Amino acid sequence: MIDSMKQKKIAIKIEEQSGISNWKDWKWQLKHAITTIDQFEYLTGIRFGESEREGLAQTFDKFPLSITPYYLSLIHKENFRNDPVFRQAFGSVQELITRESELSDPLSEERDSPVEGITHRYPDRVLFHVSNRCAMYCRHCTRKRKVGDASYIPSKSQLKKGIEYIKNTPQVRDVLLSGGDPFMLPDKMIDWLLSEITAIPHVEVVRIGTRIPVVLPYRVTDNLVSILKKYQPLWINTHFNHPNELTGSSREALAKLADGGFPLGNQSVLLAGVNDCPRIMRSLVHKLVQNRVRPYYLYQCDLAEGLSHFRTPVGKGIEIMESLIGHTSGFARPIYVIDAPGGGGKIPVMPNYIISWSTNKVVLRNYEGMITTYREPDKYEEQHCDRDCEHCNLDLNTREADEMESIGIEKLLSGDNDTISLIPGDNERIQRRNEDE
Repeated sequence: MIDSMKQKKIAIKIEEQSGISNWKDWKWQLKHAITTIDQFEYLTGIRFGESEREGLAQTFDKFPLSITPYYLSLIHKENFRNDPVFRQAFGSVQELITRESELSDPLSEERDSPVEGITHRYPDRVLFHVSNRCAMYCRHCTRKRKVGDASYIPSKSQLKKGIEYIKNTPQVRDVLLSGGDPFMLPDKMIDWLLSEITAIPHVEVVRIGTRIPVVLPYRVTDNLVSILKKYQPLWINTHFNHPNELTGSSREALAKLADGGFPLGNQSVLLAGVNDCPRIMRSLVHKLVQNRVRPYYLYQCDLAEGLSHFRTPVGKGIEIMESLIGHTSGFARPIYVIDAPGGGGKIPVMPNYIISWSTNKVVLRNYEGMITTYREPDKYEEQHCDRDCEHCNLDLNTREADEMESIGIEKLLSGDNDTISLIPGDNERIQRRNEDE
């Protein structure tokens, strides 16, 4: 639990007349966000040497600093350099180190943007960048190129362009509101935005990605919840990375959202020196499910600029997944993914439990190392799919089963076309073919 006396002391340091009532006002929190090294030192009592201060000043010139007083209060100053909250919030001179493999836009979101604010990567869903303002600037952010830049905060007219794109793209059934943080928008703007999107007939579900319950839980007000409740089905994904972030205040925010009827998920990022430990991750997922939040993804840290000190080997993620699979409830396990550089999307990277297989047996192993077999059916009459759904023997009830064109590996497995291979379009062999034609 957070020490309320510690909170009160910080509040009084910020404003002499401030108390807990001010502290729990989310607008007061934003107004008094910590944005300088001097403020940080004054409020925490932590001191940096002169040379380190110079390096940190350069870091914050490139990647701005912003921490809510609430999140600042979670830092344990006695061992602050190893504190998971400090490492996520304050920054490091290592952020100025840019490796050759690191990119400003590692996921190629701009290249997959048909109109400003929209990233359309998957066939049936889009990501809608509705705000670039965050309550806190996370040091591991994959969109560091946008954070803190006022020119990237969309206006209402800009948001309308994204809404029009969704309206004119009937295959989009799922809209993810992202940023920045959508909950940093004013209540009226959130209400307007959700009303516009949910009024589109082919949009079946809206999702919101937010770190507000982690860094500014007081933003989850009764009024915000009442607005959100008008637009079901609405799914909300949070971003807890460490058990220390699940405080009494964050639990209260999560309870308001869960009681509001919103399914809650969590997307963690695997961060060196923060949560790259099986015990920490197991504690995190257990605390999440206790608070009605289902672990959704565990991300490998992206190849964004200045994040090399946060990245772990993929093998560490596999080790963590081995410690979860079979060792805790299935719904408490996230999917470990790498968001592929270049816009390839999320690729699951999981331990391999199939050892081998033949025409009639599959050899498997379980989490204990036990090896077993699964017997394949002696006779299986395949339901040949020629994509003629109207005359299919299966009870598809096609009014509820939308047809989609098969792509990728699904296309190779499908029986409705003659495709036998997928060939990259830019290798030397294809270039030679094009030259000969």
